[in-house]
Amino acid sequence: MVFDAVAYKATTRQQWDQAAEAWHRWGPTLEEWLGESTEAMLEAAAVRPGSRVLDVAGGAGGQALAAARRTGSSGSVLVTDLSLEILAYAERAALENGLRHVTTAQADGEDLGTLWSQEFDAVICRLGLIYFPNQMQALHGIRSTLREGGRFAAIVYSTADRNAFFSVPVSLIRERAGLGAPLAGQPGPFSLGDPSAARSALIAAGFKDVSVRTLDAPLRLPSAADCVRFEKESFGALHQMLSGVPEDERTRVWADIERALGEYDTDGQFVGPCELHVLSGTR
Repeated sequence: MVFDAVAYKATTRQQWDQAAEAWHRWGPTLEEWLGESTEAMLEAAAVRPGSRVLDVAGGAGGQALAAARRTGSSGSVLVTDLSLEILAYAERAALENGLRHVTTAQADGEDLGTLWSQEFDAVICRLGLIYFPNQMQALHGIRSTLREGGRFAAIVYSTADRNAFFSVPVSLIRERAGLGAPLAGQPGPFSLGDPSAARSALIAAGFKDVSVRTLDAPLRLPSAADCVRFEKESFGALHQMLSGVPEDERTRVWADIERALGEYDTDGQFVGPCELHVLSGTR
């Protein structure tokens, strides 16, 4: 089957429109889980007081708020995403936190350079780049939005074997939906998991001083059932894959996922294995 990037993007936008409220509602869990890696990303992007920051595929904006606290009101943060629904939550969160120097704009992460050429000191992307159908086009566009000497940093998952909290559901759903393994170059959660491949991608896009830092980032929740609820409500990628499973079988699939993730219920807490890379480079 030929991969249809246009259809994929349309489905992605629809899924994130539907998951926007849940992603926002799970915000405290997201920030606790991704807090350390987010700070590492902002440091790698050299976000400082006065910085002009572009947040690509920014979703509900948790990392944008962290960036805005660093820039202060003398700087700015522009959050972009395909989904207008999820951007509304980012805008609301910024206003509720008094961060009026955060703005939003609907934009395709693969087509940024034509919109904001050399305007930013820093570009960030938290768990978004992995889902772009044409990652190289996205990286070229991101680079072109940066001023000379500006920095780009992104968080991506490492390999599937180091991210069982996510790879277990992905594997089970793929099996039930009859999906083969993703082809090389196709988008997906582990598409930049190989650190050497991630480094090579940034270098090929023209970035200098490229770095890949790997962080342990376990997902901690009360139980495997809570992990399943988190992923079921807010992980758009899983719902895209589940579309190939008959609706009356999906409850059974989630039950099987919960049983499999139960392996990581220990001492009254779920500790889901997760490893992240923080990629960075300079224009």
